[in-house]
Amino acid sequence: MTATDRSIELIKAAAQAAADKLAHDIIAYDVSDVLSITDAFLLASAPNDRQVKSIVDEIEEHLAKELGAKPVRREGDRDARWVLLDYVDIVIHVQHSEERVYYALERLWKDCPEIELPADAVATRGKGEEHSRAQAAEAGSDGVDGELS
Repeated sequence: MTATDRSIELIKAAAQAAADKLAHDIIAYDVSDVLSITDAFLLASAPNDRQVKSIVDEIEEHLAKELGAKPVRREGDRDARWVLLDYVDIVIHVQHSEERVYYALERLWKDCPEIELPADAVATRGKGEEHSRAQAAEAGSDGVDGELS
């Protein structure tokens, strides 16, 4: 069994909405062969809690307005470190970059087929690592060497 056309449509629209809000490392998996509860997962991340929330809000608004889809469940809003949107056919995970690295959901689903995403979403791959390197370089250039005086 493969993900339905509707699930693919929702995933692509959600991926584009996430990319529009500058999400990092957007990827989607067809999990329909291994899970009976949903067809596909979308994973995205952001470097801070406020951006996680902004991405989630954009996805939710875009899917409602463009495709008439509303999530049956939204979890993790309070801390905005890992927000889950459950649309039954698809599940969207938007994680803070630290949670994304720690939980490494890609490892769990790496054997599932990837769903082709819009070019804007694909272009986000590697942005999380790029952002981390830039922050580390910035921290190193502010004259603080990490030692106590």
